[in-house]
Amino acid sequence: MGTIFSWQKKTIQGITFLRLYGLFSLKSQHPPLSAIPFIMALSSSQDSQQQERNELIRDRFSRTISYLRLSITDRCNLRCLYCMPPSSIIQHAELLSYEEMLRVVGIAVGMGMNKLRLTGGEPLVRRGIMDFIRNLTEIKGLDEIRLTTNGVLLNDKAAELRRIGIRNLNISLDSMQRDKFLKITGGDFFDQVWQSIQTACDLGFNVKINVVAMKGINDDEFIDFAKLALQRPVQVRFIEFMPIGNKENWDKSRFISAGELQTLISTLGTLEPLGQGRPSVAGTLDGAGATAGHGRPSVAGSTSSAPRLEGPARVYRLTTPDGQTGKVGFISPISHHFCDQCNRLRLTSEGRLRACLLHNHETDLKALLRQGGTDSEIQEAIRETILNKPKGHTMQNDQTASGLTHCVGQMSQIGG
Repeated sequence: MGTIFSWQKKTIQGITFLRLYGLFSLKSQHPPLSAIPFIMALSSSQDSQQQERNELIRDRFSRTISYLRLSITDRCNLRCLYCMPPSSIIQHAELLSYEEMLRVVGIAVGMGMNKLRLTGGEPLVRRGIMDFIRNLTEIKGLDEIRLTTNGVLLNDKAAELRRIGIRNLNISLDSMQRDKFLKITGGDFFDQVWQSIQTACDLGFNVKINVVAMKGINDDEFIDFAKLALQRPVQVRFIEFMPIGNKENWDKSRFISAGELQTLISTLGTLEPLGQGRPSVAGTLDGAGATAGHGRPSVAGSTSSAPRLEGPARVYRLTTPDGQTGKVGFISPISHHFCDQCNRLRLTSEGRLRACLLHNHETDLKALLRQGGTDSEIQEAIRETILNKPKGHTMQNDQTASGLTHCVGQMSQIGG
């Protein structure tokens, strides 16, 4: 039987793919020798296309920007004191539509970005969110979709999210005391959030609990949160309090560094860095969070190897003297920033593309979308944002008498 070859040419999101179809002899499962040059050419073409995609998402400091954080809405059913302003809600028409978001995500994925996190505000409050997530899962090349939520509405949506294909959830919880939860969030929803965490664990989600650490507010619960990681299949992540949004909400006296947090948690047992993922950033933290020397954060009770970085978190296995184990993470954007490892862009709920959470420069994609911008023009705007991504924020160096300088914009709009 002879060999028949045909080429199929297909263009997906601006990238041309060639596929060689061959009908080989029934006597052999291998391609004939005459096909090998074509197959080698195809492989070379695919490698070249992948290299081109990698270049599109590489910044001036050789960081590969593969991760997009997408703020679905600025609206929320809580009013956390560090995040949500009492008013200043954006009008719905000023938010990106789902269609506009899908277009931007599709173009970003076509450039080589393959990870997406949905944030807010609270993403689950926006009408039609489940259909939107389903549509996202159909984008070829988007390997991972994660969701950050306050957990208030999660319990009723968790099973459907699991069916759609979501596997990773970050749930915000700054207090396990009902009265304090109300004080921090402005909403009496502790029971709903706690039930959502239990449901998510029961359904098999990978659950991370995000705790914003605030001295004098929830610092009496840090040990209890670490114990939660020993008792349940969750990773608890402690996040430094950041000066974002209203200046009235930032008080330097509330700040507690990741170094201090690690020292406190290590009183429960040994903090063992979990493996070697991406290389840890330079700089060592003492207990007060000051930078001194190079290497990983130096913490009592921990071993000498570098901790794994999961996104911005340095992750450790906590082991108590009686053999209990759990995972805890520490996120230190202020005292020990991880800018040299940053691989993300942020698209705000009103369509502004931001290369750095703590840097105020933004690219207005919404204007480009609504003025008839082509896919190539949108791709170029994303590319320019990547190229203009700063080497790192300078917030620590730009301190004022009242403390650190502030990042313009509300966390609820930028995306937490």
